[in-house]
Amino acid sequence: MGRHKQFDEAEALEAALAVFWQKGYEGTSFPDLTQATGVARPGLYAAFGNKEALFQKALDLYQMKYLDFMAAALTEPTSRKVAETILRGCARLHTMSAVHPGCLGINGALACSDDAESIRGELIRRRAEGQRALKARFEQAKREGDLPASADSAVLASVVMTTTQGMAVQAKAGALREDLEGVAEYVLGTWPTKE
Repeated sequence: MGRHKQFDEAEALEAALAVFWQKGYEGTSFPDLTQATGVARPGLYAAFGNKEALFQKALDLYQMKYLDFMAAALTEPTSRKVAETILRGCARLHTMSAVHPGCLGINGALACSDDAESIRGELIRRRAEGQRALKARFEQAKREGDLPASADSAVLASVVMTTTQGMAVQAKAGALREDLEGVAEYVLGTWPTKE
């Protein structure tokens, strides 16, 4: 029995991530993945499982490698600085590549059919988890007196997350980094201050 060619799984996963980021989950075919990775279908299946499992691993890599600024933002000293770090980080991330602008999570979820409901559900779960963490950080800011008592932490978290998602869509449609920076600046200019 012939042996499959050895390949670097980390490099293959990076290549698959780039394809998913560019084309979304459903827009990416197995021939796209084999061409990008240089690995035949049996090798990809053996290393990563099916397309859904490969996408999940690509999402994990994306979160670890490209969204690290989100977790770091939660440690910033003020709520405004938290929001600024996230918004400016997203402006950078969404425009860092002309080949795959926008956000892997947004690109991957916008056009999911019923067949990809589990992928859409996972992307929604991940975004909701991020929004919950942001809300908790803003609640902390209220307790510390950084935000006014009247500030609605859930709404502030939703504003930040909705803005980042809109920025991702705009980047996919061709918006430049300076355009997204302008959106971030506007949102930061409306940030609630202590009473």
